[in-house]
Amino acid sequence: MFSTLVASTPWPEKQGSRSALGPCPGTATAMAVAELAEQQALLVVVVPSSASAAALERELPLFSAADLNVLTLPDWETLPYDNFSPHQDIVSERLSTFHQLKDITAGILIVPITTLMQRTPPVHYVAGNSLVLAVGQALDSKTLIHNLTLNGYRAVDTVYEHGEYAVRGSLLDIFPMGSQVPYRIDLFDAEIESLRTFDPENQRTISKVESIRLLPAREFPLTEEGIRRFKLNWYRKFDGDPEACPLFNEICAGRVPGGAEYFLPLFFDSCGTVFDYIPDHAALITLGDHYQAASQFWTEITSRHTEYGVDVRRPLLPPSEVFIPTEVLYEDLSKYAVLELRTEQDAPVHQKTGLLPPPNLNDTYQGATALERLAAFIEKHEGPVLLCAESPGRREVLLEGLNELGLHPEPVAEWPEFIAQGISLGITVAPVDRGLYQGKGQPTLIVENQIFGARVAQRRRRRTVEENNADAIVRDLTELRPGVPVVHLQHGVGRYMGLQSLEIDGAPAEFLLLQYADADKLYVPVGSLHLIARYTGADPDTAPLHRLGSEQWEKARRRAREKANDVAAQLLEVYARREARQGFQCELDETAWQRFSEEFPFEETPDQSAAIEAVRADMCATKVMDRLVCGDVGFGKTEVAMRAAFIAIQNNKQVAILVPTTLLAQQHYNSFRDRFADWPVKVEVVSRFQSNSDIASVQKRVASGDVDLLIGTHKLLQSTFAFEDLGLLVIDEEHRFGVKQKEAIKALRAQVDILTMTATPIPRTLNMALGGLRDLSIIATPPARRLSIKTFVREHSISLVKEAILRETLRGGQVYYLHNEVKTIEETASRLREMLPNLSVGVGHGQLRETALEGVMTDFYHLRHHILVCSTIIETGIDIPNANTIIIDRADKFGLAQLHQLRGRVGRSHHQAYAYLLCPPRSTMTSDAEKRLEAIEAAGALGAGYLLATHDLEIRGAGELLGDEQSGQIHSVGFGLYLDMLNNAVRALKRGEIPDIDGPLDSGTEVKLHIPALIPDDYLPDITSRLVLYKRIAASMTHEALREIQVEMIDRFGLLPDATKNLFAQAAIRVRAQRLGIAEIEVGDGGGSIAFTDKTQVEPMTLVKLVQGDPKTYGLAGSNKLRFSCELPELPERQSFIESLLEKLDQETS
Repeated sequence: MFSTLVASTPWPEKQGSRSALGPCPGTATAMAVAELAEQQALLVVVVPSSASAAALERELPLFSAADLNVLTLPDWETLPYDNFSPHQDIVSERLSTFHQLKDITAGILIVPITTLMQRTPPVHYVAGNSLVLAVGQALDSKTLIHNLTLNGYRAVDTVYEHGEYAVRGSLLDIFPMGSQVPYRIDLFDAEIESLRTFDPENQRTISKVESIRLLPAREFPLTEEGIRRFKLNWYRKFDGDPEACPLFNEICAGRVPGGAEYFLPLFFDSCGTVFDYIPDHAALITLGDHYQAASQFWTEITSRHTEYGVDVRRPLLPPSEVFIPTEVLYEDLSKYAVLELRTEQDAPVHQKTGLLPPPNLNDTYQGATALERLAAFIEKHEGPVLLCAESPGRREVLLEGLNELGLHPEPVAEWPEFIAQGISLGITVAPVDRGLYQGKGQPTLIVENQIFGARVAQRRRRRTVEENNADAIVRDLTELRPGVPVVHLQHGVGRYMGLQSLEIDGAPAEFLLLQYADADKLYVPVGSLHLIARYTGADPDTAPLHRLGSEQWEKARRRAREKANDVAAQLLEVYARREARQGFQCELDETAWQRFSEEFPFEETPDQSAAIEAVRADMCATKVMDRLVCGDVGFGKTEVAMRAAFIAIQNNKQVAILVPTTLLAQQHYNSFRDRFADWPVKVEVVSRFQSNSDIASVQKRVASGDVDLLIGTHKLLQSTFAFEDLGLLVIDEEHRFGVKQKEAIKALRAQVDILTMTATPIPRTLNMALGGLRDLSIIATPPARRLSIKTFVREHSISLVKEAILRETLRGGQVYYLHNEVKTIEETASRLREMLPNLSVGVGHGQLRETALEGVMTDFYHLRHHILVCSTIIETGIDIPNANTIIIDRADKFGLAQLHQLRGRVGRSHHQAYAYLLCPPRSTMTSDAEKRLEAIEAAGALGAGYLLATHDLEIRGAGELLGDEQSGQIHSVGFGLYLDMLNNAVRALKRGEIPDIDGPLDSGTEVKLHIPALIPDDYLPDITSRLVLYKRIAASMTHEALREIQVEMIDRFGLLPDATKNLFAQAAIRVRAQRLGIAEIEVGDGGGSIAFTDKTQVEPMTLVKLVQGDPKTYGLAGSNKLRFSCELPELPERQSFIESLLEKLDQETS
C-alpha cells in the first residue's frame, strides 16, 4: 500500500526533496516503516522522543520480517550540561550503532530528534580506535592494557559491566562496548591461546570464540594526545584559573568526572554529527511533531546554559558547540530525501492514505459487554479483522469470550501472514497499544485498548542469569572491612583488622589479623577461616570486645549454650508438632508440570529454580509446608507462587492468595489470569473495587468449589469465607500484615500448606526462618539488564528536586514523589505544579475513593501524568516500568524494609533508576534513622533486600525466637554462633543425647604441613575475593566441593600456583580427617603427629595394632596423640604418607 503511494513522489531517489504522506493514525506509522524498509538500503526514522522510539521498536515486529535489522541510537538520558554521565550500557549501544552504520547495507535506524541534535565524535575516532583480536594472534599484553586504559576502559578486580577489564597473570577479562557478553583472553607467552565468553554473574566460561572486536569505552579519547588537545582547547575557550576547576583537574589526571560528555568538543579538532555516520544512499522518514520537540529541547539547552554557565569552577561551552541549533539541524535534514508521515486527518499531504482513526468500540457500538460491542463491530465491518492481545493469557480470555458469542478467530504470527492467508478473523499476541483502520471492508487491526479501554499491561524484559550462593550472603565476608566485629569460635568477639602475610618456618602464609581488648592481636591462619563469622545481633558499635586468655568468653559461651539448650527443648517440641502434623501429599503429573513450566516466558534465575524445586518437594511430601520465599522486588517470587498454585489445583485443592492492598490484588488477578490462560482454572478476586453482590456471588462459588484460585485482601480471612477444600495459602508482602491477621493465618497453619513471600522479612520472621522453624528460600539473583538503583541521601532542596524530575522526564520517564502526609499532599502537588508548569502532576493516596485511586494509577501508567505525588499506597502497587525515579520526602521517618520496598518501585526496566531520600539536617535525626539511611545507601546492589533484613536485625536487635530471655545471650555471642549452638543442641536432643554444656565446640581439624599454602596476591590481588575463596575452601565438607572450587578458580584466574595447590591438598586432608574425628595433623621433615578428639571414630585397638606392627615409625604420646617419625622432605611425600595413614585408620574403623 505505502510502496504504491510513494512511487509517485520524489522520495527516496531525489536528494533534498520533501514529501508528505498521511494521515497515518494509530499504528500505521509502524506498518509504513516496515513496508518501506523492504525497498530501501537503509531507512533512517527520526522520532520526536525516546518514548516514541521505544514504541516504534515494539510495534515493528508485528509488521516486518523476522530478519529485519533494527538499530537504535539512544539518547544519553541526562539533562543538558548535567553532572551525571550516561550509563555505560547506553554508551555501549551508541558506539555499537556508530560502528555498524559504516558497513550496513539494509535495515532501519531509529533516532530521537534530541539525539540528532547532539554533536558526536568524528567518524575516524570510532573506526580508528577499534581493534580485532583473534586466536593465534601475537599480542603484547602491556601494550594492550595501556591502549585499553587510553581508550577509557577501567581496570577493576572483577568484570561486571561494559567498559571494564581485569588482569590476572596470563588471563585478561574484558567487557567490550557494544558486546552482549564479556570475554576472557588466555595468553600463552605473547600469543592469544584462547578466547572465551563468560557470565559476569558467576564469572564462569560460557563458550569459545575465534575473534572479538573492541570498541573504545567512551565517545572521547583519554589518550595523552586527547588530554593534551583538551587542555589546549580549554585554555583557548575559558578564562580564569583552570586549576580551580575540579573537572579540568580530573580529566588531566586521566579520570572521567560525571558530565564530561558535555565537554566533548574540547577533545577533538572538530566534532561530527549523526549525519556523518549515515550512508549517502540512506532515505529519511520523520514521524510526529519532531520540530516542536527539537525547539523545546533547544530552549531547555539554552535556559540550562544561562542558569548553570555562571559557575567559574565549571564553565560551560556555548550551546551551539555542544549541540546542533534547530535551524542548522533542519538545514542538514534538507539535504536528504525526506518523507513525512503525518498523523492528523486534516494535515496537508502529497499523497493521502485514506486511513481513519482506529474506532473506540466502547463509544460507537451497542452491546452490554465489551466483547458484545466487538462482535457488533466485526459484523458491521464486513472485512478481515486481526485482533491483537497483549499476552497469551489475554488471548485466551478473548478467545473464551468470543467463542461464547459464536466467533472463532484463527491464531496468526504477524500481519503479513494474516494478509497473505486471507483470514477473515485472526488473533495474534503483540505488545501493541494502537489499532489500524483502513475503512469498512478493509483489513483492520483491533487492539485491547479499543475493546476494553485503557487497562494496565505488565511488560518486562528478562533473560537468564547465573547463580550466586544465598548462603554466601548470610555469612558474607565481602562485608568485612577493618574495624568490623567478628566472632572467633574459640576466642570470642574481636575486630577484624585486615589480611596479613607472615613467614612461618621459612614458608609464606596468610593470616587474618583480629584485635581484642587491650589491643591484643590474634593471627588466624586462612585455613581456619571456618572458625570465624561476622558478628550480627546488635549494633556493631555496641558489640562486646573480649579479652584474650581470660575466662570472659568461656563464661559468655557457656551461658549462651545453657540458654540455647533450653530453647532447643522448646523448639524440638514445636518441630515435633510440626513434623507430626500430616499434611496432604500432592501428586504431580510430570507432563502437565513440564508444559506449565515451559509456558513461563522468561528463563528462571538459578535462585528462582531452587525455590521452585523446594516448594515442589515440600508440597509432594507428607508434612505441611511452611516456607518463606525472600526475594527482592521484581525478582520473580510471583512465579514461585504460580507453580505452587498449579500443584495444588492439579490435586483438586483450592488456593487463596492474600495480599495487603487492593491495587496489588487487581495486579495479581491479571497476572494469574494470564498465566493460567491455557488451563481450565477459575481465577477470582475480592477487593474494595467490587460491589457487595459481586462478593456474595464469589463467596457462594468458593464454598461450592467452583473457584480454584481466589485472590484478595484480608477480607479472605473473615469467617464469612468458607472454602470447600483449601490446600494452599500464599501470603504476599508478608511484612505488611498485622498481628491480628497473622493470628488468623496461624489457625490455618495446622492443616494448610503456607507459602510466604516478602522482599524484606521483618526481623522476627527472618529469625524464625534462620532458626529452622520455617523453611527459607532466598532469590538473590537479579534478572539480567536490571541496573542497580543509584541512591542518594540528601537534605531537602528545591533545586535538587527540580533537577531529579527534569532528568527523568526529559528521557521520557516518570517520577514518584512520595509525601506520606495526606493533610499536606495537595499542597505539595501544587508546589510541584508551580515549579514545573509544563508537567502533569497526579495525586494518589489511600483516602481517595477506590475508583478515583484506580483512575489516577491507570492515568499514570498510560503516561498521562509525569509525576505522581503519593503516599505509601504505592509500596505494593502496579509495576510501572516507565517510572525510574523516586523522591522520598522525610525518608528518616521510614523503616529499613519500607525504604527498600519503596525504592524497589523503580528500576523495573533496563534504564538507570534513581532514588532520592530527602531528610532534614543530620543533627535533627535520631542515630537509628541515620544508620537506616546509611544502610540503604550502601546496599544499592540488586538483591540487597535480604542483606538489609540482616542489617535491620542488627539495628533493632535480633529479638526473641520464642521468648524474650534470649536477646542478652545473642548480644554476647552474636546471632550466627547462637544459631549454631541452637542447631547443635537440637541435633543432640534428636539423637537422644543430653547436650554437653562444657564440651568444646567442634572447631574442625587443623592441618599443618609446614609448606606455603595460600592464594598469592599476584595471582588474585583483590583481598575480598581472596577472603571469600579462603572461607569457601575452609567450609567445604566434601572432595567434590573442593574440586568444584578448583575448576572455578582455574577458569576465572588461570592455572593454580603451587602455593594454592598446597592449600587444596591441605583442605582435602582436612575433609577426610574431620570425618574420623581428628583434631590436628602436623607433619614436618622428620615426621609428625595426629591428635584425636574425645569423640573420634578411630578405635583404640586400631592404633595399638599400628604401633605394634611398626614400632620404629609409630608411637603413642598420651591418650589422644599418635606420633610418627620418617623422612618426609617434600609435599608429595607428606601428602601420600598422611593419606595412606588415614586410609588405614578409615578401613579399620569402617
